[in-house]
Amino acid sequence: MADKIVPLAEKRLLDVKLGQLPSWFSTCNFTPNGIFASLHRGYHRYYNKYVNVKKGGVGGVAMVFVSYIILSYIWGYDHIKHDRWRKYH
Repeated sequence: MADKIVPLAEKRLLDVKLGQLPSWFSTCNFTPNGIFASLHRGYHRYYNKYVNVKKGGVGGVAMVFVSYIILSYIWGYDHIKHDRWRKYH
């Protein structure tokens, strides 16, 4: 069976060909409601793929936790790098 024909506006970025990219960007909704809706769809896609599964583990929650730790380290790095032990000579 052939693949379904999906309108260009409903395709994900990874499914868009390079020649279709400008027209895909013109169909995007960059209003605050459109951005919120896209974040909402992304959250639900992530939740259904990694968290809400029949035989799930801690993988999806662990990815969020590890990314939070990495972001916190990056944001606080300027403060952390001044607390390093320095060798005076």
